[in-house]
Amino acid sequence: MQTEAPHPGTYLPAGYGPRYPPAAYQGPSERNGYPIPQPDYQGPQGPYPGPQGPYPGPHAGYPVPPGGYGSVGPGGFPVQNQPAYNHPAGPGGTPWMPAPPPPMNCPPGLEYLTQIDQILVHQQIELLEVLTGFETNNKYEIKNSLGQRVYFAVEDTDCCTRNCCGAARPFTLRILDNLGREVMTLERPLRCSSCCFPCCLQEIEIQAPPGVPVGYVTQTWHPCLPKFTLQNEKKEDVLKVVGPCVACSCCSDIDFELKSLDEESVVGKISKQWSGLVREAFTDADNFGIQFPLDLDVKMKAVMLGACFLIDFMFFEKTGNEDQRAGVWQ
Repeated sequence: MQTEAPHPGTYLPAGYGPRYPPAAYQGPSERNGYPIPQPDYQGPQGPYPGPQGPYPGPHAGYPVPPGGYGSVGPGGFPVQNQPAYNHPAGPGGTPWMPAPPPPMNCPPGLEYLTQIDQILVHQQIELLEVLTGFETNNKYEIKNSLGQRVYFAVEDTDCCTRNCCGAARPFTLRILDNLGREVMTLERPLRCSSCCFPCCLQEIEIQAPPGVPVGYVTQTWHPCLPKFTLQNEKKEDVLKVVGPCVACSCCSDIDFELKSLDEESVVGKISKQWSGLVREAFTDADNFGIQFPLDLDVKMKAVMLGACFLIDFMFFEKTGNEDQRAGVWQ
């Protein structure tokens, strides 16, 4: 009876001699004892020659990788090019907030707002505007309380409108998510800024997604206080925002309180934060903080963000060397 020899390197019982000479297997590193190809061996045939003969090319009908694939990554798998805004650190080096699962009846892109009760809005400093006084499009970083970027907002107005109308200019503000998609659009029409015309006060429309209104912010006439009404998509009053009589930002924050319709209870606020003497004196790059209830309707959270931008343009936007207020304390 013939018994197959065990693999090299295994235990051999007494009386069994190795069937293979010791030089036949020396391990994979030395490759001694490997069989030598026959002299007339040509190797597999194909269009790509290799070290052991021509390499067979792809079979007929083999699918060609799509054009979106880039270089070959580890293991031979192609690496797909990712959009610039999908980088975990964002275009400016600030980490993006991870996208939570979208809840029911939530406009696409607003799912970020469902899990937060505070927003930080930081306007970027434009060097050209600081040196020349030439008004440029405003840009904002919108972050959560952890400093993670939630959105990026960019003003879209022409040069003539910005420098002729100043802070009273109509504008379109586009809010982008971490993939660079426009998830919200804010539209501010041209309105009169004089208290002599209480029938034509400031307002802003919030769209999410673009083209679909989800709410409005309208200025309410008052002889002393800056007051605004937050409305839903049906233009029904939901909340109110009331500011101080005098907007003095010297070494302190300015709070615009978010109140119920009867103005009896305070549920949140929009704060113009003190940014330091140098920044406040020589730039119009402002910082804001927005606080609201965690369970507030996500659409109204977006409307509060629109109210913050309207307040910034009306009371804290500067053109040239002077503070140009598009609104008055009414």
